[in-house]
This record gives sequence, structure tokens and C-alpha cells, in this order.
Amino acid sequence: MEKTSAVKNTQSVVDDFFLPDFCNLQSVLKLLIVTELLAVFLTLADLDALTPLPWADFGLKSFLLAWVAMSIAVLACWLRPHLQTIKRSYAAFIILFLFVMLVAFFTFVAEGILLFLQIRQQGDVNLAVVLVRNVLMSGIIGGLVLRYFYLQEQLLHRQRTELTARVQALQARIRPHFLFNSMNIIASLIMVDPEKAEHVVEDLSALFRASLKAEGEVSLSDEISLCNSYLNIEKLRLGKRLDFEWRFDNLQSDLRIPALTLQPLLENAIYHGVELSDDGGKVTILVSWTGQELNIIITNPYHENKKSTHKSNNMAVDNIRERLQAHYGTKAKLKAQAAGSLFTTHISYPLAYGEEYIRLS
Repeated sequence: MEKTSAVKNTQSVVDDFFLPDFCNLQSVLKLLIVTELLAVFLTLADLDALTPLPWADFGLKSFLLAWVAMSIAVLACWLRPHLQTIKRSYAAFIILFLFVMLVAFFTFVAEGILLFLQIRQQGDVNLAVVLVRNVLMSGIIGGLVLRYFYLQEQLLHRQRTELTARVQALQARIRPHFLFNSMNIIASLIMVDPEKAEHVVEDLSALFRASLKAEGEVSLSDEISLCNSYLNIEKLRLGKRLDFEWRFDNLQSDLRIPALTLQPLLENAIYHGVELSDDGGKVTILVSWTGQELNIIITNPYHENKKSTHKSNNMAVDNIRERLQAHYGTKAKLKAQAAGSLFTTHISYPLAYGEEYIRLS
């Protein structure tokens, strides 16, 4: 338990660190693309009117910046665990200092290569001037980039804080009416069927236990089990008015998804669909995995001329959409649409079996 807690704490620190994770290949590739664009910009900035593009100068700048980028990425990856333990201002200063020193070093290397290949002759350029210029430019650019990373991290942190507040507010609004309904069911069953009343208590405790940990991840099988607990309680309340069916296609039950991203959608389907009809209706849940995506499609009755009084569930859908975007970025999708007498909710998790998707930063 202590080891698991330590891992979670470490992961939390990693998510909140303002520097991109340069141990990730995707981050390194983005850095190289940016450096090549910078090389093009610096080359064009040195051009005079009607002067052809100096490919040799561009190649030199591209070579210099690429090596600086790769070196700082390696150092940032290696030093990341240590930088996370100190103040952010100190960490930023260390990265900026290393960046400037690398620029100075590779400036010497590049000039040495040019002299060795006799592309330049001794005295063609003032090495001191070139060195000072490159160091100043790297200091300014590096400072601006670090400032951008810091502001971006602050924005993401604020968004996560607001999202957490929304989750807590949503839980506080959902609990009362559902709790009262469940307690009424338990009270009516205690004398008639004590064993069934005990099952309702167990299902109810599972739901509220999960709601207290809504920020983490759970296995798909646990989320489905939680949904069944909820559906069993609603089945007792609505009786024959509620019917539900699970359909599974190529199910991988150990895939992990954000907790409580499915159960509120089922609650939405019942309160905005089944409960509005005197005859009730059927909720169908199709769970399928394509190898790259986990798709869950929920269909329920739709009544165009009737409106539900449970407004909080509309908030739940918006909240889930925001949680998915915070967790997976734009790869996750949540679509809801009405077609005739059916309302369909389609949620797509970008999950490849055996892979971990890292939260975008």
C-alpha cells in the first residue's frame, strides 16, 4: 500500500511539473520541429533584399540548434526527477543556464568545423561577437520559452482545480435525491425482504465509495460493476418500467478508464428518458473495443415533448466531456444526439491495450 501511494504521489508531481517530459519521444520530436523553424527564421532574418537563400548558413544554424535541442532534451530528461524536488524558479534557472552553456559550446564547435573545412578563414568573423550574440539570443529565447511553459502549467492547474470543484459540486447535488430514493427502497424492503435490502445497502455503499474517488482511474470491469449496482437500485425503484441490456464486443475488462465516466451517463439515460414515460423503456449499453479505442454506446427512449426536472444530469454530461478532454486531450469524444424516439450517447476512450496514455501538458 505504501509503495502504491508513493507511485501515485510521484505521478502527481510529474503531472504538475511545468517542463514538458522530454523522456517522451513525442515531446522531443516537437522540440526538433520548433528548432528547425527557428533556424529558418534566423536565416531569413539575416538576408538582405534580393539575396538568394544561403543554404550553407541555414545548414549551420540547423545543425547547431538541433544539437542544442537534443542535448538539452537529454539533460532535462536525466535531471527531471531532481528538478521536481526543488523550487520551480531554481529549476528554471538551472535549465536556462545549461541551455546558454550548450549554445556557447556548440558555437565554438560550429566555428571550429567551419575553419577545419576551410569554409571560413581565420579572421572572417569575430568569434567573441558571435559568441556574445548567440548567448544573449539564447538567454532571451530560453527565458521566454520557460515563461510560456510556466504559464501553460498554471493554466492547466487552474483548469484542473475548477474541474475538481465541479465534480465535488456535482456530487453534492446528485447525492441527496438519489440517497433519499435509495433509503426509501431500503426502508420498504427491510420487513418484506431483508436479504434484498442488504444487497441494496451494498450497492449503495459501492456507489458512494466510488464517488469519493472520482478523480482516479479504475478498470473497465470495476466501472461496469459499479454501473450494475446503480442499475439494480433503479430497477427496484422503477420496477417493470426499467429494462436494461449489456452487449459486449471484444471486451478487454482490464482496460483502465477515468472513474465515474459511465455511471452518470446511465443516470442521464434513466432520468431524461425512461422516467419520463409512463410505460418506461429500455436502456441498451454496447461496449466494444477496436484495438485502439474503447467505444461505449448508450441508447434510451427519447421524448421530444417532455422535459426532465433533473437539471444536474445535464451538468454531468458536460463535466464528463471536460474530464475526458483533460485526461486524453482531443482524442477522447463524447457525442449525444436524438434520432426519432431514441437518444444515443457515444463515448470513445483512446485506449490501446498494453499502452498508457499520458495526460497532455
